[in-house]
Amino acid sequence: MMLSVRRPYWIALCLAATLSGLGPTALVPSAALGAPDVNRSMVDYSFARASLEFYKQTGDQVLLDGAVAGLRAAVRQHGGDPEKIPALHQAPSADLDLASLNRDLALANKQFGATVGEKELTYAAIKGVMESLHDRWTVFLDPKEYKSLNEGLDGGNFPGVGVVIDVDPMTKALLVVQTIDGGPAQKAGIQPGDVVLTIDGKTTKGLTTADDSKMIRGPAGTSVQLTVQRPGTPGPLSFTITRATIHTPSIFARVLNGNVGYVRVVVFGLTTGQELSQALDRLDKAGVKGYILDLRNNGGGYLNAAIDVSSKFVPEGPIVSIDSRTKPLTTFDAENSAIAPRPLAVLVNEYTASASEITSGAIQDSHAGVLIGTKTFGKGVVQTIFPLPDGSAIKITTARYLTPSGRDINTVGIEPNIVVADTKPADMGNVALDSQLKRALSYVGGQIGNPVAAPAANGHR
Repeated sequence: MMLSVRRPYWIALCLAATLSGLGPTALVPSAALGAPDVNRSMVDYSFARASLEFYKQTGDQVLLDGAVAGLRAAVRQHGGDPEKIPALHQAPSADLDLASLNRDLALANKQFGATVGEKELTYAAIKGVMESLHDRWTVFLDPKEYKSLNEGLDGGNFPGVGVVIDVDPMTKALLVVQTIDGGPAQKAGIQPGDVVLTIDGKTTKGLTTADDSKMIRGPAGTSVQLTVQRPGTPGPLSFTITRATIHTPSIFARVLNGNVGYVRVVVFGLTTGQELSQALDRLDKAGVKGYILDLRNNGGGYLNAAIDVSSKFVPEGPIVSIDSRTKPLTTFDAENSAIAPRPLAVLVNEYTASASEITSGAIQDSHAGVLIGTKTFGKGVVQTIFPLPDGSAIKITTARYLTPSGRDINTVGIEPNIVVADTKPADMGNVALDSQLKRALSYVGGQIGNPVAAPAANGHR
């Protein structure tokens, strides 16, 4: 099924929602509450969205408890008595739930607004609601964090060091998953796979990626010191990196071995589909006979971009299905924009996630190409971003997705058709040293002029 209007999900975000979509449950009279209208409506909206949109059924009492926990934590952090924020109990209707929550917010503002700050209390309540869902992808983003997230996906220029860091799901450590080609971090010697121990001497233990981003980002020309632990290196390594204005194209392409087009997708951003079309046109004019699509260390992006990229290689049929609590199963089909069929290998690894896994799954299930490398990350859920009026936002897991054959890959990942052990991060893209790339070149080269059916992955037909 091809939809005429596509909602811009991000497999980590979407920018389609506004406060006007909240509905009557947010209509709590403000005059008696004492909280500023914008703060009250932000909390109302966040509570309602979490209650209605989170992909798993969750009772409102859980959300109320989370809001109170957030308020109490903020008060405690500033030396106040958190017990002055009373517990809330679920009411017979969502309207009354919100009224009770707003009374707590008003009370917190009255007693602690001068010391904690009304904005911080508002943010604390919203953070508490998000954290109560115990979902690592469901978070509150303050204006700076939200701007940073958009900059990373929307392309353009921004000041930084050119590094992408995520929390390792097993160790909870801050892990470098990607460096921008030619960026300050890469030039200084930072490599994918490095574990960030300290930032300017401050430990990263317990930090979120948002915390990390705040500490690493800064004006161009200033410096930041990162201490990292590199696998296979006995002791920590320290790097002083001068921040610069970073340009972030999402596609890098070149010709390998004279007739194989190599395309690396850095992120599935707003312009990725257009960038890929231009890259494929250039490679076609260069006379390539087959392709390697490199999705290693690609942590995701917009769903629309994943569909655009997949549709260049999958001529017809489903690309992905989205399954949410609030809507029937929705299937997105290929866009009838595929290039001429040619041998295709897709490089994947343990940091191939989200939108990258949508594309990997679509290509594997349709037998348009083979996956080479190691099992992917296993992020089979979709987030939607709901912007808030002060420039902040909430990001909520709103759905899971299924590959064309109906596979739910969340937490399990996708097994490649051809398993090749991990390539050292420093060797990726180096034809002489990158074992996964060499295997892909061997496969595509062997298929050129003599195509055969793609081999099945382990347990996948």
